[in-house]
Amino acid sequence: DWGTAVNVQTMVFGNNGDTSGTGVAFTRNPSTGEKGIFGEYLINAQGEDVVAGVRTPMPIAQMEQEFPEAYAEFIKVCETLENHYHDMQDMEFTVQEGKLWFLQTRNGKRTGAAMVKIAMDLLHQGMIDEKTALMRCEPNKLDELLHPVFDKTALKQAKVLTRGLPASPGAATGQIVFFADDAAEWHAAGKRIIMVRIETSPEDLAGMAVAEGILTARGGMTSHAAVVARGMGKCCVSGAGALNIDYKARTVEIDGVLLKEGDYISLNGSTGVVYKGQVETKAAELSGDFAELMDLADKYTKLQVRTNADTPHDAAVARNFGAVGIGLCRTEHMFFEGEKIKAMR
Repeated sequence: DWGTAVNVQTMVFGNNGDTSGTGVAFTRNPSTGEKGIFGEYLINAQGEDVVAGVRTPMPIAQMEQEFPEAYAEFIKVCETLENHYHDMQDMEFTVQEGKLWFLQTRNGKRTGAAMVKIAMDLLHQGMIDEKTALMRCEPNKLDELLHPVFDKTALKQAKVLTRGLPASPGAATGQIVFFADDAAEWHAAGKRIIMVRIETSPEDLAGMAVAEGILTARGGMTSHAAVVARGMGKCCVSGAGALNIDYKARTVEIDGVLLKEGDYISLNGSTGVVYKGQVETKAAELSGDFAELMDLADKYTKLQVRTNADTPHDAAVARNFGAVGIGLCRTEHMFFEGEKIKAMR
């Protein structure tokens, strides 16, 4: 548990001028699970520059124009790695004076939606079997697929403030907070908050953990804010360059609109759009790959699930999500609505 004491290795330099660069890439989209190379790179930079969020990087597809030979080799290596590990890979690479160097690969972190899509796609491609597909899906991550999305009618009337990068999916609405300590206090007081930062660092974790969503002015899809939000299953929009944040005054100005701490904004982490005010959200639906995964779970399960439900609505939701019956029903809760409780008492 001491970690690495010293790591001695030969370095390659992505900051050797315009024929060099560095990047981070995934073999599939870590937000949606779509197949295809997803990532970012910077010319004349070292790896830390991409993930630190100091400069906003370029999409990996542009690398084909800058370094065509290195890019072709890069695509080949990506395929080899995914075929070898039978899972989506998260890779770091450097190009030094036109020559490609792979620094590391690992199984990529992903959102709940991407986790299910990737597992089912790999199953359909014959890379993994049914049991492996099931074991690839962390139960607590499936929770993300049960999260709300924006109501389509409410979205049509919502005022768009700006757009950033869709770093972690989901819909979130809450009050603007700039500092982690305040975020924790506001959350404890029962408020829903959106953490707004120029860029995030590990010091902001306490605030990020209690926020409904995270919005940053700088950083790409592989920045600290994006990676941490995806790990936590939180909605995140990063690299919204139009944000002009003043920590001292506790304000954020977006294209001429001045917002103060406590004002409401809404984030769509799947599209990167930031809306003014509160946008109505609605419950998620069980369909597509998720429904297929649940059928697989039924096929191999040894346990059945009964739900904790006190109202017809709770019972219907649980039934739709696959519960076989009601395991706990507190009769006194049936009378909470309207004036019923007084009559009951």
